[in-house]
Amino acid sequence: MATTSPLNLEFVRSQFPGLDRGWTFFDNAGGSQILKGAVERINTFLYEKNVQIGGSYEVSQAAAAALYEARTAAMHLVNASRPEEIVFGNSTTALLQNLARAMHSQLSEGDEIIITVSDHESNIGPWDRLQERGIVLKIWPLNKDSLTLDLADLAPLMSDRTKLVCVTHCSNILGSINPIRAIADFVHARGAKICVDAVAYAPHRAVDVQAFDIDYYVFSLYKTYGPHYALMYGKYDLLLELDTLYHYFYGRDKVPGKLEPGNPNYELAYSTCGIVDYLVTLGEQAGETGTTRQKIEAAYGAITTQEDALTERLLAYLRSRNDCTIVGQSVNRESHRVPTIAFRFDGREAGELCKAMDAEKIAMRFGDFHSRRLAEYLGLTDHGGMLRVSMVHYNTIEEVDRFTAALDRILSGEAGLAKAS
Repeated sequence: MATTSPLNLEFVRSQFPGLDRGWTFFDNAGGSQILKGAVERINTFLYEKNVQIGGSYEVSQAAAAALYEARTAAMHLVNASRPEEIVFGNSTTALLQNLARAMHSQLSEGDEIIITVSDHESNIGPWDRLQERGIVLKIWPLNKDSLTLDLADLAPLMSDRTKLVCVTHCSNILGSINPIRAIADFVHARGAKICVDAVAYAPHRAVDVQAFDIDYYVFSLYKTYGPHYALMYGKYDLLLELDTLYHYFYGRDKVPGKLEPGNPNYELAYSTCGIVDYLVTLGEQAGETGTTRQKIEAAYGAITTQEDALTERLLAYLRSRNDCTIVGQSVNRESHRVPTIAFRFDGREAGELCKAMDAEKIAMRFGDFHSRRLAEYLGLTDHGGMLRVSMVHYNTIEEVDRFTAALDRILSGEAGLAKAS
C-alpha cells in the first residue's frame, strides 16, 4: 500500500504539540490532541479580553466580539445558517441533558421519544430519564446481521405521538456512518424532529447541517482538535421554542443565551476559531481558493483520504488474523467507515492486551466506551469488552505498522498476558 498522503503530514503534526511526547495516540475517540492554534486563541482571550460581556467599556465589547467570532467560526464549521444557531456547553452529555430539560414544555404524558440501541449513553440517558414524566421511550434496534439501522425497523415504532428520534451519526464502536439525511427525511415526513449525536463523526468528515436537514446536532470540541468543550447546533426557529435554562428574564427570544446558563466559557468557545483557522489552511494547501466553507470541505476531503489509508492498513492486518473478530464492517467501502476500529482476540482479556500496549507507549482503550447498551446488545461485555484503536488524520501509516508489530509480539505469548479461562 502506498504511504503517501494528500496532507502535508509534517505541517499537520507540527500543529499538535502533544504529538512530540513520544506516544502514539490511538485513543482519539476518547479525546484528540489539541491544536496549537486553539490554545493560542484561549491564551489571547485570557490575556487580552478576560472580562464579562455586556459592558459598555472597550474590553467588554472586545470579549463580546470574540464570542460572536467563535459562533461565526462554528457556523462555518457545521454550515449553519446564522451564528445564533450555535449553543456552547461543557460537553455533549451536558448539552443533550440541557436540551432534554429545555423541551419540557413541549412534551406531555404519553408523548414518545425514540432512541437507538447503538448510541453512546449521552444520547440515551437524558431521554430515558423523561420516562419519569410519563414520556414513552421506544428503542430502534440495530440489525444484528448487517449492523445497520434500518428504516423498516423504525417505521412501526413511529406514531402521531412521536416527538423526537435520537440517533448517532457514527457509532463509536462500529465506526460506520449512518445515512442521516435519509433518516431525517423519514422522521420529518412523519411529523417528528431528529437529534443527532455527532461526536464520533465530526473529527472525520465535513459537517453540513443544512444538507443533513437535522434539527439538533451535537459534538465535542475536545474530540475535534480543541479543548474540553462542546457545541450544539439547532435550527433557529426550534431554539426559539425551547424553554429558557437561564434567569427568568432571559425570554424565549434570547437565543442562544437562554440555553447557556451562567454564560458559555468564553475562552474555550473562542478556541473554535483556531480549529477553523487550521482547517482553512489545510483546504488552501489542498488547492481550494474559495470561501471559508469551501476550504473546510476541501480540508475534510484530504483528511478522509488520509484516514481511509489508515483504516485499510489496520483492517487488513486484523482480517489476516484468524483469532481476531472485527466489530463492525471489516472493509471500508466508499469511505463509509471512520478510523475508529473495535476488535477482540479469541480467549484474550482486552484489558491485559491494552495494558501491554502501555509499555510500547501506544495509547488505546478497552471496554464498552460508554456505549454499554450496544455492547450488551451484541454480547461483547465479557473478557473486558473490546479493544479499540481510534485514529485521526495526524496519525501515520508508520504508527499503524508499529502498533501491529507490537501486537504480534504481545499475542505471540510474551510474559504478563494471561489467556481467559
